[in-house]
Amino acid sequence: MIARLHGKLIEKNPPQIVIDCQGVGYEVDVPMSTFYNLPEIGEDLIILTEMIVREDASLLFGFLTKNEKILFRQLLKVNGIGPRTALSMLSSMNAVELSNAIATEQVALLTKVPGIGKKTAERLVLELKDKVSATSIEESIIGTKKEILQALISLGFNEREARSSLKNLSDGIEVSEGIRLALQHLSKKG
Repeated sequence: MIARLHGKLIEKNPPQIVIDCQGVGYEVDVPMSTFYNLPEIGEDLIILTEMIVREDASLLFGFLTKNEKILFRQLLKVNGIGPRTALSMLSSMNAVELSNAIATEQVALLTKVPGIGKKTAERLVLELKDKVSATSIEESIIGTKKEILQALISLGFNEREARSSLKNLSDGIEVSEGIRLALQHLSKKG
């Protein structure tokens, strides 16, 4: 099972990207929420992955945040939701919005996602509303960014500089990756 890839981003063709990991190019399908936050071609990238093996293919799906990957896995457990539909859902809404729509039983909002009819939306709500907590995802996002902010301040940056560097980070980013990206942002400003 491939859980994560670290390499250079060499191709971007929505919704697919190619990551070169020491000479091996991995084709990865990503939701648009991840696609819009990717670095430029040729830059390093760490992406969380979910591998789906079928009779006729092995598919790799990638996510920048842990929350997206967790929600993708939960969506796949719902009868009638395959990986392409789950990817489409995460492309239509970010993880917090989608979790919130499911937790608050917003069937009409869910049916706006291509490929999701009323019955499928109702099934999603029924099967996932107790498992998906939008507030817990929001709290983990807030907690992670708070840790990154504290790390930057302890490194000697003032709070205003540190907060401005957090604006460029995607929700649910891991702490170590967030610190690295924030430091890159701050070094370009200085």
